[in-house]
Amino acid sequence: MEQALLILALIALLIYAFAKLRYELHMMQLNSYRNERYGKWLKNNLVIGPRIWEVIMLAITGVLIFLASPLVTALAFISCFGLLAWMLFAKKQKKPVVFTSRATRLFATLFALTVILAGVHAIFAHNGVMSLWGLAFLTFLSFVLIFVANMLMAPVEASVNRWYYKDAQRILSERPDLIIIGITGSYGKTSTKHFLHRMLSEKYNVLMTPGSFNTTMGVIRTIREQLQATHQVFIAEMGAKQFHDIKEICDLVHPHIGILTAVGEQHLETFKTIQNVQKTKFELIDALPSGALAVLNHDYEFVANRPVSDRKTAYYSAEDPSIDYYIGNVSYSARGSEFTVFHKGEAKGTFQTRLVGSYNLSNILASYIVAKNLDVSDTSIAFAIKKLEPVQHRLEVKVHGNGVTVIDDAFNSNPVGSKMALEVLKGIEGTRKIIITPGMIELGDKQEHYNMLLGEQMADSCDYVVVVAKTNSAAILKGLKNKNYPDEQIYMAQNFKDATGHLGTMVKAGDVLLYENDLPDTYES
Repeated sequence: MEQALLILALIALLIYAFAKLRYELHMMQLNSYRNERYGKWLKNNLVIGPRIWEVIMLAITGVLIFLASPLVTALAFISCFGLLAWMLFAKKQKKPVVFTSRATRLFATLFALTVILAGVHAIFAHNGVMSLWGLAFLTFLSFVLIFVANMLMAPVEASVNRWYYKDAQRILSERPDLIIIGITGSYGKTSTKHFLHRMLSEKYNVLMTPGSFNTTMGVIRTIREQLQATHQVFIAEMGAKQFHDIKEICDLVHPHIGILTAVGEQHLETFKTIQNVQKTKFELIDALPSGALAVLNHDYEFVANRPVSDRKTAYYSAEDPSIDYYIGNVSYSARGSEFTVFHKGEAKGTFQTRLVGSYNLSNILASYIVAKNLDVSDTSIAFAIKKLEPVQHRLEVKVHGNGVTVIDDAFNSNPVGSKMALEVLKGIEGTRKIIITPGMIELGDKQEHYNMLLGEQMADSCDYVVVVAKTNSAAILKGLKNKNYPDEQIYMAQNFKDATGHLGTMVKAGDVLLYENDLPDTYES
């Protein structure tokens, strides 16, 4: 009986170990497999619910090893660590762990490291239950062991990545006719990519990097898995969280046209200053060949103030008529927007789109410039603009059957985008304007400042405010109080589930809801 229970306890511990190691792998994956980023996250998330429960379970079983029989202790192991495993498996993730080849290799190394160390401990343990406790303790320390496993796998991953990189280079070298367009920016690059893809598809066979595949490995994967001989244009979205991220992609794809949608205070946790953001974003423009087209958003100071030489520049603006390309005569209706594109003061065409907000119109304008440069006809461009669909979670407006309008702007909120979203909320027809937001993240030392400003802007635009989670709640509340916003029109939600439940009790037909940003799993652990 005792032997059978010890085996069951070992099975329960192994299931718990799988769940816990998978959790740490997930957090490492969300931090781009970079130990320094994972370390920064861990510093702020070391003492969290799951780890507290682990300490309690370790303490209970540790005491029982000395005070109770092996039978009772084995039952405690089964109960305690079975419960922990269930808690970890039951926790819903917004972006679940993806067992890519790299993730699988890292997980296998982490699991093997844990089991080997537990085996060494078992050799010196006095009995079976002490061996079980050693495995449980090492699993608890998985947030340390994953650092070690990641370092052990670094040479392997570097070798694998080099092979993938060279293979992608080989594929591109066989396609000298392929038109390659790079898109980067602190904000707007994904929307611009989708809009440009739609316009160019009127004339060309176009491939774009899917979703938010904007890292070097994401671009490589797109080239190796999706690029066909029939593709005529390749649009590569280029993201960056540190110096040379964009240069690395450009060294691979060698873009012929570059679009820079914005330089703003985004990812300041790694870049520290907007000047560093500017330097990194301009790696795309600097990589263009002599005389190539550089499309630049003049509405951002740190795009406009950086000289560009030996390139054909096309500056654009959503508001300044003195710029090369600008948008005017903008009007909004229930059907969307109507606007006119001007080039050097001359009206080039009036267009209709289902999309709303100057943010979207600015991205459409950047795409228009490139489409014209690649000889897409005015008629085709107008048709494509009219058929544009909102990019998921980016100012996506939906009217539900219950009469409630939802503006979904939940993806990667930033100071500029959130202000524009609030302008859309304020301008759209509705009974009450309600915002649901956790605020903005990855803004470094300016995070508190920008969330306070967001609170002030919300006070001017919203009839009711739902603040989600504690991350930015103090700063947002400070901004609301600066504008004397009534307490009875504020609800503090623990998480999005709490916010959704509260809204279910109060939302009525005619209300307009704005979902502004959604915290990633690393902020809700």
